[in-house]
Amino acid sequence: MFEPKTAPLAPRSTFLRRFRNSLSIGLSVIALSLFLGMWGYHAFERMAWLDAFENAAMILSGMGPLYAMKSVSGKLFAGIYAIYSGVALLTNVSIIFAPVLHRLYHKFHLSDLEQD
Repeated sequence: MFEPKTAPLAPRSTFLRRFRNSLSIGLSVIALSLFLGMWGYHAFERMAWLDAFENAAMILSGMGPLYAMKSVSGKLFAGIYAIYSGVALLTNVSIIFAPVLHRLYHKFHLSDLEQD
């Protein structure tokens, strides 16, 4: 997906295309995760859709739940969703910023090669 370290720096248009693709993948995963959380809170805790959205968004962003879970199935879902959300948040940040970090590291590496 990315050019090797000995290749010249990719043109800006290639970088922007890569960033756009990474951003769309990351946002799609976030949207799917948010929907999954909303569905779970609605199904297991009988929350209204707006309350389920609010709770899922808070968990997914790492802030924590707004409402205490009352049922056993709701508590189990909330725990599993919280663990998933922590991993999903870190993964999405990596996916979205991979082209930026690659370009930055590649640029530094090229300057090292020019000095040798």
